[in-house]
Amino acid sequence: MRGNNKALLVRALIFGSHRSSMNSFSRRLHENLISNPSKTSHPSKSLSNFTTKFHFSTPYLQLFQRTLSSSSGASNIVLVKSDEELNSGMKNVQEKSSPAVFYFTATWCGPCKFISPVIEELSKKYPHATIYKVDIDTEGLQNALANLNIAAVPTLEFYKNGKKETTIVGADVAKLKNTMESLYRED
Repeated sequence: MRGNNKALLVRALIFGSHRSSMNSFSRRLHENLISNPSKTSHPSKSLSNFTTKFHFSTPYLQLFQRTLSSSSGASNIVLVKSDEELNSGMKNVQEKSSPAVFYFTATWCGPCKFISPVIEELSKKYPHATIYKVDIDTEGLQNALANLNIAAVPTLEFYKNGKKETTIVGADVAKLKNTMESLYRED
């Protein structure tokens, strides 16, 4: 019995010192999300409490809050909002042999948020290649997406001379940059 008491004391000291060494962010996170198990959980309320207490203002975290947007002036990023726009874009790319990338994404997708700034940068580097940004959760796109067999996001389809050259599924930045360079570099 004495050995068990000693083990319990050691565990209490370890966990106690761990809790006291938490930074304020970790402590508040622990208090909001882990403590008070007797309270009824309301996810929407818990999330709003969490987001109001914590302001993610470091540059690293702001990277993940950025969305793909155009800068002032002309942009080669086209936001696709309907089946008609997607079909029209596909038809235009195939008939006119225009260089293009169809970027299938979702607002909730972490890897999509990670590569969005990279795609934005590449759109500026290769302005002659149109990037069609397609949010798969946009109402009115389900029929076209079903026909294209988009099963994961991010998915990027690369077109050159009216034909699909390759597809990248996932957030492989090196592969994305290499593909853009090999397909759309102007000599």
